Amino acid sequence: MAISFQVTASGGNARTALLSTPHGAVATPAFMPVGTRASVKGLYPPLLRQAGAQILLANAFHLGLRPGSERIRDLGGLHRFMGWEGPILTDSGGFQVFSLAKLRDVTEEGVAFRSPVDGQMLFLTPERAVRIQEDLGVDVAMALDELVPAGAGRAAAAAAVERTARWAERCTRAQARKGTSLFGIVQGAADEGLRERSARQLAALDLPGYAAGGFSVGESKIAFRRVAAYTARVMPEGKPRYLMGVGTPLDLVDAVSWGYDLFDCVLPTRNARNGCLFTSAGTVAIKNAGHAADPNPLDPECPCWGCRNVSRAYLNHLYRANDPTAVLVNSLHNLTFYLGLMERIREAVAKGTLEALRKGVAEVYPE
Repeated sequence: MAISFQVTASGGNARTALLSTPHGAVATPAFMPVGTRASVKGLYPPLLRQAGAQILLANAFHLGLRPGSERIRDLGGLHRFMGWEGPILTDSGGFQVFSLAKLRDVTEEGVAFRSPVDGQMLFLTPERAVRIQEDLGVDVAMALDELVPAGAGRAAAAAAVERTARWAERCTRAQARKGTSLFGIVQGAADEGLRERSARQLAALDLPGYAAGGFSVGESKIAFRRVAAYTARVMPEGKPRYLMGVGTPLDLVDAVSWGYDLFDCVLPTRNARNGCLFTSAGTVAIKNAGHAADPNPLDPECPCWGCRNVSRAYLNHLYRANDPTAVLVNSLHNLTFYLGLMERIREAVAKGTLEALRKGVAEVYPE
């Protein structure tokens, strides 16, 4: 097995652990900055390390389209291609089965897409999804899955659960690279019975890790919290649990208390590009005119370069001038905040103070 997972502390369902991979160890719970196309927008690897990143997420579907997984393989693999020496996890393209609904057709064999890059038709099978990720040389690959939108109905959700299980088994048979570990993805929409069935089917494959997918597809916040918490309880206990596409600061604290170990979300970097910044006192819309003459730092408690060296007035100026430096400084800040929160979460789990941390986060970032 290319990875190992050792729990180091626990309290309730929450836990800290060490996830060891061929490209280094990750202290969990951990947040993975999203570098969909082999780049976290606005930041290069030394800055990601400065922010506290341990592991990155990329997207095999998009990299398979451009520049192509074979090209990246021939150039030495994704780590060398993007200049990142740490662990990398890739999503397989399952979310694109959902998000590109108008451009694809799902059959038992796989998914036929019309490429969003050049309009050409391409066919993504479970075997092809594994091959792309092994070409990239990543540490963790996700099995190809099928997710359905909220409100799709139980019959459609059940059919997707069964297909996800069959595709996961095909993915395991397609594996050829020892350095890449395959994670399965638990589906089942908002139906707890289907979630339990999916988790049981995937657990039978004895994979190195498991993810909970199918969230942020239109379900209510109440449904998300109920089903995500339940799904963690039915996933294998001794393996890393990854909650895909989550979330807000409070979501992260809560999800750790439910038993999850890994997270990813575009929220910190997307919000940074839109001038919405996370601070210890709540969100700040730095583009607002009220900050144009403010000499104070964005967040005195933040160790990032921007908070230590420049004022809110300067950040407001960069954003309003449409200067690309704004993307860099704002993204570095938001990721520093998120990754710093994960460090605080790990400390709280180890000390048994996670509930106190949650109360503090909820005061600043309520639901």
